[in-house]
Amino acid sequence: MTPTRTTTGPTAARVLLAPDKFKGSLTAGEVAAHLAAGLRRAVPGVVTDELPVADGGEGTLEAALAAGYTPVDLVATGPLGDPVATRYARRGATAVVEMAAVTGLAQVTPTPGTALAATSRGLGEVIAHALDAGAREIVVGVGGSASTDGGAGMLAALGARLASGAGDLADGGGHLHELTDVDLAGLHPALADTEIVLASDVDNPLLGEQGAAAVYGPQKGADAATVAELELGLATWVDVLATVGVTGARGYAAEPGAGAAGGVGFACLLLGAERRPGVEEVLALTGFADRLAGVDLVVTGEGSLDLQSLHGKTPVGVAAAAAAAGVPTVAVCGRTALSRETAAAAGLGAVHALTDVEPDVARCIAEAGPLLESLAARLADHLPALITPALNTPALNTLENA
Repeated sequence: MTPTRTTTGPTAARVLLAPDKFKGSLTAGEVAAHLAAGLRRAVPGVVTDELPVADGGEGTLEAALAAGYTPVDLVATGPLGDPVATRYARRGATAVVEMAAVTGLAQVTPTPGTALAATSRGLGEVIAHALDAGAREIVVGVGGSASTDGGAGMLAALGARLASGAGDLADGGGHLHELTDVDLAGLHPALADTEIVLASDVDNPLLGEQGAAAVYGPQKGADAATVAELELGLATWVDVLATVGVTGARGYAAEPGAGAAGGVGFACLLLGAERRPGVEEVLALTGFADRLAGVDLVVTGEGSLDLQSLHGKTPVGVAAAAAAAGVPTVAVCGRTALSRETAAAAGLGAVHALTDVEPDVARCIAEAGPLLESLAARLADHLPALITPALNTPALNTLENA
């Protein structure tokens, strides 16, 4: 049986639940819901506020919708050219577009063939739809992409004409080396009056050993020969743009972030995009700062909390934003590789992992929801003194009956 605490004063403890997804297990919204349920059982009277967040990649759309944005449904071109049902989020003149929701890697079984064929065209179609609907700020979350086409497909969908010796250039990074001419005159006219935000923490350039093909191509199914072919295509893309007089093409290719999403970052920079840290942009979109008012504790987290989490991932971004408002943060996760000292240095007062109470990783993945609800009892230890201390600590530590 889960131990409980009760409030003793007139003011109930307030907890803001701002997790990212547990990839392969739970969405960020589901994580927040399970934590809220567990906390309410462990601490009757506690006030919980659920705010799923993300780092600009997968989950960005969900975070925007949970924060009150309106979903806009449409059909667009998937990563391998087939039509897919997708959506973006809209509030006022702002649209939030998630690349993974239309041309995401999760939609393909990665092979060298898919790495060459995948296109960003669907992303451009979604952006064009938002522009046609009157959006004049487009936030593009680019994590989880399938393509390495330098954003050529995206620009083609937005009105650019790409030609090869045989006519219009076929989609996919594997065809970019055939490019002979680019005409950007037909780009969507609303782009001239639109602010584009590239929500990404990736700082890779487009080309070279740290570029889009070399670093991220293998994750998308590319073997060594495929990486070389994609690299040639990206280099050709830049060369042709520079040859036809696109101002700053070579400079943009070398900028940090140009290699994001297989080079979609480069295409966004060509359109004048501003690159912003993904988690900071999502926190701004969702009104995180306003939700901190009167909060005693912030709970964040993600599936795996490790050294990579320290570089632009959700938990550290949430902790930094909460610390600026004087609110402590703790994290929950499936498993962690961070020491107590490293977590503390990152602004996390504590880290609670499912593997601390259930060593079987497969069970942690399959039963993450119920385990999170049990784990939530431990969060009571981080609440202020207005909660009575009469609690069976050993039961908390072992989470019996988890």
